[in-house]
Amino acid sequence: MALPARRNSARRRAVPAHSPKHAAAAVRAPANPRRSTAVIDFKAVEKRYDVGAIGLDQASFSVQRGEFVFLVGSTGSGKSTIMRLLIKELEPSGGRIAVAGRDLSEITRRRVPYYRRNIGVVFQDFKLLPNRTVHDNVAYALQVTGGSRKEIRAKVPDILRLTGLSTKLHNYPDQLSGGEQQRVAIARAFVNHPPLLLADEPTGNLDPETSIGIMQLLYRINKTGTTVLVATHDHRMVDKMRRRVIELSRGRIVRDEAGGLYARDESTREFAARLRSDAPVAPETMAVEAGRMTQRSIAARADEAARSAEAEADSARAARIARRAARDAEAEAEAAARAETAATEASRS
Repeated sequence: MALPARRNSARRRAVPAHSPKHAAAAVRAPANPRRSTAVIDFKAVEKRYDVGAIGLDQASFSVQRGEFVFLVGSTGSGKSTIMRLLIKELEPSGGRIAVAGRDLSEITRRRVPYYRRNIGVVFQDFKLLPNRTVHDNVAYALQVTGGSRKEIRAKVPDILRLTGLSTKLHNYPDQLSGGEQQRVAIARAFVNHPPLLLADEPTGNLDPETSIGIMQLLYRINKTGTTVLVATHDHRMVDKMRRRVIELSRGRIVRDEAGGLYARDESTREFAARLRSDAPVAPETMAVEAGRMTQRSIAARADEAARSAEAEADSARAARIARRAARDAEAEAEAAARAETAATEASRS
C-alpha cells in the first residue's frame, strides 16, 4: 500500500499536534519523501535493558514499501525487541528508528496511541476479546479509531471474506480453533488497511497445516501493498515462502538475504559433516540443528536426526521399548527356528 505524502503542507501544520491525523502522518507520510522510501529504517540501533542484557547491538536495516520480510533467530536474539521498538512499547538506548521517514523519537507519549493505529499488530496469543463475537472483535479496531457504523458495515464483512471467516462472524473466540482465532487477530489488525503489519510468532501455537494457511493469508495481505514484517521460528514456512530473511543472534544482525532460507548454507554443511562423522552429538543439539535444516540440505539425514533426537528425549522409555522389542524378536526367531527343525525331523522320519 502506498504511503502518500500530504500535498498541502500548510494544512498539515494547521492540524493540532494531539490529533489522530497528526499522529497518522508519522506512518503515512514521510517528513521528507526524497530522503527515504523505506517504511522501516533502523540505523545503529541499540537496546540495553536495566539488568544489563542486550536486546539489540548496532542493528541497521531498512524495509521498503510492499516488502515481506522474516525476522529469524533463536529465543532472545532480538526479534521481539525490534517489534516492541516499532510500536514504541520500548525506547532505543541508541541509534535512530524511522517509520515512513519519520523519526520515532519525535513522537511524544501522548501521540503514541494515534501512531499505533496505523500499524497492524498480530500476536502469538491472539489477544482477542473473549466476550465479543468475531464480528465485534474486528469491528472494535474500527471503533477505537472513530470509525462510523457505515464504515464498520462496509469494512468488516470484506475483511472476514478475505480471511475466510464469513461463516464465523457470530461465533465467540472459545468456539473457534487456534487457526481461526489467529485469522480473527489478523482480520482485526488489517481491517484499517495499515501500510505496515507486524506479526510476532503468528504460527507459534499452530499445527503445520494451519500455519500454511496463516502464512498464505499474510501473503495475500502483502499483495495488497501492505508491508509485512514477521518474527518467527517456523523454519518450514520461511523455507517454503522464500522471502527476504534477516537473521539475528545476540542482538546483532548476522544475515540479511533476499529470497533466503531459515538456516545458512554453511551451518547446513557443517551439520551434514557432523552427521556423517563418528563424533558424538548430544540429542538436544541434534534436535536444534535438525530443525534448522532446509530443502537444500541433506533432508533425509535431517529427518533421521530429528527422529533420533525425539526418541532420545525420553531415553529410558525408548531403551525399555527397544530392549523389549529385541527380546520379542529374538524369542520369535528362536521359536521359528525350533519349529522349522521339528518340521524337518518329522519329514525325515
